[in-house]
Amino acid sequence: AVVSTQSTGEKNEGEEYSDDGRSSPPPQSFSQQIFTFDYPGTVPSAVPKVKPAIRVVGDVKDRIAIIVDDMIDESRTFLDAARLLKSVGATQVHVMVTHGVMSGSCPEDIDQAEEIDQLVVCNTVPVGDKLERCRKLKVIDVSIMIAEAIRRIHNGESMAHLYQNIRGDD
Repeated sequence: AVVSTQSTGEKNEGEEYSDDGRSSPPPQSFSQQIFTFDYPGTVPSAVPKVKPAIRVVGDVKDRIAIIVDDMIDESRTFLDAARLLKSVGATQVHVMVTHGVMSGSCPEDIDQAEEIDQLVVCNTVPVGDKLERCRKLKVIDVSIMIAEAIRRIHNGESMAHLYQNIRGDD
């Protein structure tokens, strides 16, 4: 089962799109809240980001769940999602992200979490000592693919070749 930490944009019963910031453009009340100043020359206070509750759509019982996201900086959201997936019967939870920023104690949090079995990141961000700090971390080298993409774009060649000729060991 492939899982995403991103909202699907589906509207729940009794939920307004503006409840969690998914509407575009933002509702007028939201815009006024951000850009209205009490005194001339002052900066408005930060509006806290509120995330909707995590929920599982579909059946993951007795399956391996793969959480896919663009980046991991802090571990909390991934740990919450993995905990939920395991509680509804997922046998394993693997996290796959493009950019493994992993700030602060994130590598140790993932390493110590029983809910996450493996974390896979690309080498788009320097890994540094994170491999030693998290035994569950695997890094995929994408440098050759990115270099080939840059070469093809520069030469006006098709990018389709990159996606049509992927081998299992790539």
